[in-house]
Amino acid sequence: MIRNSLSHFKVKSLNAGKYADGQGLWLCKNRKDAGKWVLRLSIHGRRREMGLGRWPDVTIAEARLRADDARRLHRDGFDPIIEREKLKNQNTQLTVAEAINGCFKARQAELKGDGIAGRWLSPLKVHIIPKLGKFPITEVDQLQIKRILEPIWHTKPEAAQKALNRLNLTLKHAAALGLDVDLQATMKARALLGKQRHTVTHIPSLNYENAPEFYKWLKTKSLTSALALRFLILTAARTSEVRLATFEEIDGNVWTLVPERTKTGQLHRIPLTDEALEIVTTAAELSHSKYLFPSPTGKPLSDAAMASFMKREGYTARPHGFRASFRTWVEEQTDTPYEIKESALAHIVGSKTERAYQRSDRLEKRRELMEKWTYFLTEI
Repeated sequence: MIRNSLSHFKVKSLNAGKYADGQGLWLCKNRKDAGKWVLRLSIHGRRREMGLGRWPDVTIAEARLRADDARRLHRDGFDPIIEREKLKNQNTQLTVAEAINGCFKARQAELKGDGIAGRWLSPLKVHIIPKLGKFPITEVDQLQIKRILEPIWHTKPEAAQKALNRLNLTLKHAAALGLDVDLQATMKARALLGKQRHTVTHIPSLNYENAPEFYKWLKTKSLTSALALRFLILTAARTSEVRLATFEEIDGNVWTLVPERTKTGQLHRIPLTDEALEIVTTAAELSHSKYLFPSPTGKPLSDAAMASFMKREGYTARPHGFRASFRTWVEEQTDTPYEIKESALAHIVGSKTERAYQRSDRLEKRRELMEKWTYFLTEI
């Protein structure tokens, strides 16, 4: 076996090419004054090449020392390339902000709309990054987390929980990178913070018995927000779905929402009654935008437009609450099957297996239900 066949002076004189020093150490020169050191090893029956640095920055003596270290690891049953990568990761000072960003990118595919709206990141940007963002992720502990979340643990419980859960995912992401993080930090912080003192509050809704009178009054208002609110009530759709509704989404008497526009991430068709179609016709006459209910600038209504309208008029109920009004009316005043009730609200019904075989969206049956709802609202 050739050992140490190269010397300092010989290396300097060699032209471009590959030259063996012995025991798998090679100098690969791309030109006379530059090259790199490579160690060839057989790992799990497969030949691998491990870079040991650039020549002449790494001298022949240093290259041999690095090769000896790698061979020693190899003899002990380790993959020196993997071990070097682990050491590199351990020495990398990844900040909390960088770890959060990496975790977000890794999870984007499973978030609605690739998480562009920023809802996944929002609790972290507001409560974690300003105070911990520049801190090494490997040094995050339960005491720091407790100190940051304690002021909002009871006053903003949902935001605190989301921030804690997503920080936990971030720590797991950092651990997967090979960093030495405390995977139990969030669990221990939760124990220190204790049980949250809060009661679940539902979005205020209008009793369905009062909905017809409210709808009749609403028809006397000419504001775009009032027109949008009528459309929302008739379709039992979500506020964001109505705000961003475009004329292209409506084909005949069906309003189609693509997966990116729905909370469940699934396509949803909404049957439109004659009353709802009248609103579409009115909107077409008033709108100079692709949106049914644009703001004066041509952009969609703000997310608070309909709620602000109701508040100004003295109502405590909010637009989203009309979905509850509708669902309660369906439950108490009709004998509609459960699957139709839930499908009308674009809720997922049944297990994955059931949905794999039951592929109908029950559009015509839902149309009958929405006709009844419209009749209830308009025939006082």
